[in-house]
Amino acid sequence: MIKTLAKYLKGYEKYAIACIFCVVIEAVLEIMIPFMMAKIVDIGITNRDLDYVIRVGLLMFGMSLVSLLAGAAGSYLSSKAGMGFGSQIRKALFDKIQDFSFSNIDKFSTASLITRATADTNNVQRMFLMLNKMAFRSPIMLVVAIAIAATINSQLVFIFLLIVPILGFALYFIIHKAFPLFEAMLKKYDGLNASVQENLTSIRVVKAFVRSKFEKMKFKTSNDALMEASIKAESFIIWNLPIMQFSTYLCIILILWFGGEMVMNQTMLTGELMSFITYVTQILMALMMLSMLFVNCLISGASAERIVEVLNEEIDIVNSANAYKGPLSSGTIEFKNVSFKYKKESEDYVLKNINLSIQSGETIGIIGGTGSSKTTFVQLIPRLYDVSEGSVLVDNRDVREIDVVTLRDAVGMVLQKNVLFSGTIEENLRWGNENATLEEIKEACVAACAHDFIMDFPDGYQTHLDQGGTNVSGGQKQRLCIARALIKKPKIIILDDSTSAVDTATDASIRKAFNETLSETTTLIIAQRISSVQDADRIIVLNDGMIDDIGTHDELLSRNAIYQEVYNSQMKGVISE
Repeated sequence: MIKTLAKYLKGYEKYAIACIFCVVIEAVLEIMIPFMMAKIVDIGITNRDLDYVIRVGLLMFGMSLVSLLAGAAGSYLSSKAGMGFGSQIRKALFDKIQDFSFSNIDKFSTASLITRATADTNNVQRMFLMLNKMAFRSPIMLVVAIAIAATINSQLVFIFLLIVPILGFALYFIIHKAFPLFEAMLKKYDGLNASVQENLTSIRVVKAFVRSKFEKMKFKTSNDALMEASIKAESFIIWNLPIMQFSTYLCIILILWFGGEMVMNQTMLTGELMSFITYVTQILMALMMLSMLFVNCLISGASAERIVEVLNEEIDIVNSANAYKGPLSSGTIEFKNVSFKYKKESEDYVLKNINLSIQSGETIGIIGGTGSSKTTFVQLIPRLYDVSEGSVLVDNRDVREIDVVTLRDAVGMVLQKNVLFSGTIEENLRWGNENATLEEIKEACVAACAHDFIMDFPDGYQTHLDQGGTNVSGGQKQRLCIARALIKKPKIIILDDSTSAVDTATDASIRKAFNETLSETTTLIIAQRISSVQDADRIIVLNDGMIDDIGTHDELLSRNAIYQEVYNSQMKGVISE
């Protein structure tokens, strides 16, 4: 775990090393000051030597000033290194997630990935900040202070040495019990984030169905679960400070008792007792800092494990050693004995024994009931998922042997859930091709029946879209997404129920434009409406993850029961209107 995270300190290690240097200077000078104070009391004041008091006092002042400056520089350097370290971990997480396949994302869930990139990374960053300073400062103060205290009075040191094992055992017990509780607490954070994310992205639906009360209760459940998990975890951690303070005060009381007796018996000087108490306080404070460090490492350790889990996740869709990176010459598609399941350990296949050949330039309609795996079927073509068995070929090449970028550049896809990003309409459309000319953008928008409504906006193509495209209608959003895919000028275009929010007249206009502009492009159309696919060259009827039938509209209408049922149900709706 440490080895995995350490490489993200690259470029900031010089600040971390410089911080350690400053911390060592600060600690050594801080330890020497009580020793100088003892000299002032036992020599300067006892002998009434004012010059000695002034000389040593000025030396103490100089040491204090240097210690202060070293501490301030150490804090600055530690912050510089820590913030850079955290920034690089966040970037690495984001970059890794960008390379995830759908199945990788499914494994972690979106809410959990957000928690790991934010809260968990902040925990690890905070741990590094503490480590960079305390991991060197506290041990140095502890060892040197014990050594100096032993030279002052070796007998009184035994009081402290009797307390240390008790503190060590208490700290071990706290860490051992609390670690699994903090792991459970972080999982509750995932649940809370999932609740917030789902509610905010679907706030319009919540308000439309007057479900605010239900959502508040759902959030309260997640929030209370997190609170209870946090309290349970913190219930062990809170014992750390009281135990440390009790030990500190007990040591001081015993040292004052026995040390005071030694002073009265003249076996120890007053200044020596004063400095000894100061050193014992420093020793115990160093121990307290170390215990706090261990506790924070405990909390952050659980976060670090979750981060490393993402960073070490094996991406299941990667380029082969000799992946083909040249342009694809055609949009032919072939499924050979394809079966698919979402998890390797699962026994149930969502697609079973699919065999299909699609010629370049063909228009294929795909019809099927809910849960017939229509979307999964088309997602295998651009390798959003990989087949579990068999193979998918594009341009007579197994998609696993084609460079992922090359393959996906050749496939334009309008997903079932239409997503637009904050920015102008033109910026969103350029996702299809960042180098497209304005004329090419307009042509794609005309084909997608989007140009007219875009020009109705005061700013036209420079109209700003809110996050998710919430300031345009569902039909407008679908048409913008279609235009975005068309701008790629792909060899294959997949429309996953992408005209469900437009009226039948607009749907017909889009299909007509497709026939004119995409005559050489292989087109796959998933639809619920028969009218959206009835003009296709062939229509695939999927049922329970298998191809039930393939044919033209007339052929299927004459022989396929599923197609007949869908057609008749829709025609009844039209007749009743």
